[in-house]
Amino acid sequence: MGENYTPPKVWTHDTSNGGQWASINRPDSGARHEQVLEQGQHPFQLHSLATPNGQKVTILFEELLAAGVKDAEYDAYLINIGDGDQFGSGFVEINPNSKIPALLDTTTGTRVFESGSILLYLAEKFDHFIPKTLPERTEMMNWLFWLQGSAPYLGGGFGHFYAYAPEKFEYPIDRFSMEAKRQLDVLDKQLANNEFIAGDEYTIADMAIWPWYGGLVLGRMYDAAEFLDVASYKNVVRWAKQIDEREAVQRGRMVNRGWGEEWEQVPERHSAADIDAALAKKPK
Repeated sequence: MGENYTPPKVWTHDTSNGGQWASINRPDSGARHEQVLEQGQHPFQLHSLATPNGQKVTILFEELLAAGVKDAEYDAYLINIGDGDQFGSGFVEINPNSKIPALLDTTTGTRVFESGSILLYLAEKFDHFIPKTLPERTEMMNWLFWLQGSAPYLGGGFGHFYAYAPEKFEYPIDRFSMEAKRQLDVLDKQLANNEFIAGDEYTIADMAIWPWYGGLVLGRMYDAAEFLDVASYKNVVRWAKQIDEREAVQRGRMVNRGWGEEWEQVPERHSAADIDAALAKKPK
């Protein structure tokens, strides 16, 4: 691989050329090993990891519980993507795409995969954090779908080539830096006249976008805040800090997390007490 790389007539998978994920990523789908998923006592069984996509769902669960929706109790089990847990047979039964998060609603036997779909499913089921009128709901959906289409440029594009690729190349870093900054500008202009992403109401669109773009401007992703001059997007920074102060957001981003400070880590969650126990370790 190099500056003068010429693609072959037919691409084949080269495991020596994939960086830290070379042993995990393959061009086929389906289960690679038998692995029965654990199941707790609550209505919802979440199998995930506290990446930005995983945080979306645990934040919504914690927001629902904070709003008094007792039927939103959930068990959250860790899926270690570095160990290939996402290719276990039980996980693949819920999500044939082998990506976190994956959710099972045991009250109906419904599987839900793709983070945006899970957010919409829970918001509709409990009639929370989703606008009631069609125009406002449509605006919220605009931004929810915007995130689902935009985040891969930030994560798989910018994040990969800037932070994770085995070699640094100017062209892809420039290409995806430009797109990441364009997206930040889109958000900044939207937030110039709106308290939240879709207007004056806090919705699942905020919960979807915040772990990605909020995390970026708060300096939590890719060590790239200075490189992308995130401080210049003042409206995004204001919004990110506002969301970050919500207790349910702080609790949600801890779930299925196994890195960082000890008090931030709740690899499995089966009740509020699991999060409370971790927070009790936080330095005063």
